[in-house]
Parts: sequence; C-alpha cells; structure tokens
Amino acid sequence: MTEEQRVGQLFIVGLRDDRLGPAEIAGIREHHFGSVSFIQTTTEGATGVRAIADAVQALATQGTTAGVRFYVAANQEGGRIQALQGPGFSTIPSAVDQGALDPSTLEGDAKGWGKELIAAGVNLNFGPVMDVVPPGTDSQNQPIGVLQRDYGHDPDTVGSHGVAFLKGMAEAGVTSTAKHFPGLGRVVGNTDFTANVVDSATTADDPYLRSFQQAVDAGVPMVMVALASYTKIDPDHLAVFSPTIMGLLRVGQRFDGVVVSDDIGAAVAISSIPAGTRAIDFLQAGGDLIISKYVQPADQMASAVLARVDADPSMGARVDDAALRVLRAKDASGLLPCSG
Repeated sequence: MTEEQRVGQLFIVGLRDDRLGPAEIAGIREHHFGSVSFIQTTTEGATGVRAIADAVQALATQGTTAGVRFYVAANQEGGRIQALQGPGFSTIPSAVDQGALDPSTLEGDAKGWGKELIAAGVNLNFGPVMDVVPPGTDSQNQPIGVLQRDYGHDPDTVGSHGVAFLKGMAEAGVTSTAKHFPGLGRVVGNTDFTANVVDSATTADDPYLRSFQQAVDAGVPMVMVALASYTKIDPDHLAVFSPTIMGLLRVGQRFDGVVVSDDIGAAVAISSIPAGTRAIDFLQAGGDLIISKYVQPADQMASAVLARVDADPSMGARVDDAALRVLRAKDASGLLPCSG
C-alpha cells in the first residue's frame, strides 16, 4: 500500500442521502477512503441497499484501496435507531425491549438481524450501545435514555445483553462496534446536536465501565469513543481526543482492536475545531478509525494527516499502526485480497 492508501484506510465516510454520489466516488479515488456508511434512515429495503453496497465494493481496485474491500456500515441498533428498513429487514425492537430478553434469545435474534445485513451487503454495525444510564434518569439522558438505547440500568445487564447482541452479529459475519466509551449514560446533552457535553461522575475505575469490559472480554473488534468530556478522568480533552481515555481503554481494559471515533465530521460537539486538527488529534491520542458523516470534511482530514506525516516521522508510524489494526479487522472480516 502507498502512504495515501494507508491513510485512506483510517476513514469511514458517510453516503449522503444514502447514495454513492460523485463526491463520495471522488473521495474514494482521490483520498483512497476504505470504508463507507449509510447515514440516515432508508426504507428502500435490502435490494436497494445491496445495489449501493455492491457499487461501493466495485471501487475496491488496486489503484484505490490496493484491492482491499470496504466496510459498509450502518447504525442498526433497533427501535428508533435502525437506519436500514423496508423489505428484507426485520423491525428490530429497542434496546430497552432487547434487555428484557434472555441473552441466549437475544443472541439468536441478533444473528438473524445480522444475516439480513450481510444479505444486503452491510458488514459493519455501529452497535451495541454499552452505555449505562442510572436508574430513574432516562428522561434526562438525551443521547441514550430518551431514545431507549439502553439494555438496562446496571453494567452487568447492559454487558450481558450487549455481548449477546455482538455475538449474534459475529455469528452472521457482521463486525460490531461497542459504544460510546467511557459511556454516555450520565450526560444530559446529545453530542450530535450539542457542544460542551460533560460527564462529571465517571471515574477511571468506575463500576459502569464493566459493561465495556464485558464487550472487550468477548472479543468485540471495535470500540467507539465518545465526544463528551469526562472531568474526573481527563478534564482537558474530549474523550475522542484524550490520550488518557485511550490509555484507559488500551491498558485498563486491555483492548487491542480498532478504536473508532464517534462522528467528527458533522457533530456539533466538535464543530469549532478545524477538520484537519480533529483527525490529527484523534490519531495522536491513539485512535485508529475516523467516522466522518460527510465526505467533504474527510477530504480535508486526509490531506491534513498526509501533510503531518510528511513533516513528522512519528505521525507516519502512528498511521501505520492504526492502518495495521484496521487491516487486521478487515482480514478477520474477509475483506483483504489474501483473506481466507
């Protein structure tokens, strides 16, 4: 792979209007972006989604991605957060309802939902949500509780059901992403729409982190880091830019997979930070895979990362390390030309 292709593997770019448009094609060809995601709810069904996914995979040439196929991702949690709907997709219950199931039942259900994703050409799910919302606070917690995205109100229930969900997805061939480390269950605002979202309760040895530990112990390939700040862990950085929080995940939880950003392309929480700075700060903090809801900020980010690599050899080493983690995950997903 060229340096540009390795940098491109560090991005998941959104498909505006859930289409592979000229801007996305140009980004893939010029910046070698290696993964894409559906970014809004579509009711076209599995056939329509598969046509788009196949068109994306057709761009995995030697010149664009060195022949490495794409992660095609979606938010397919259930309830109000189910991006892919219509014929060929089950109506997935909310995480609150999933949390009432026996974990073995949920695992079987998730395997069925995962098979639907694979049939539609979708191989990466931005779930399960491992955030723990304290009892009685759902109505104050905009990102998780209000949207019924929580499996329960204690880390063991959330952990056991989140693990069941990711195991079922894995059995179907779908890569899962545990999110949003170190947890959005104690905040008020939603980082997609609000800046300065702060958690002033979670500590580095907090019991609420046990749900994430269960996911790590179960072999989850990816963990997504939040866009909130955590004053008792690192008051100076958003989690997604925090070496301390990345270290808590890598060392404290012994996670050796892919660290994924929450959206740093369009979320309000990071809107005041130049796009290139977001990407560099995330990678330097220890992150690996950048989500950008739209391709235009990703174009700026990729250019900024390449410029930093040219100026700083240590950045080149960081890019290589991150790209290797992404490629290992893709190998496990059967997306490399040499994958068995």
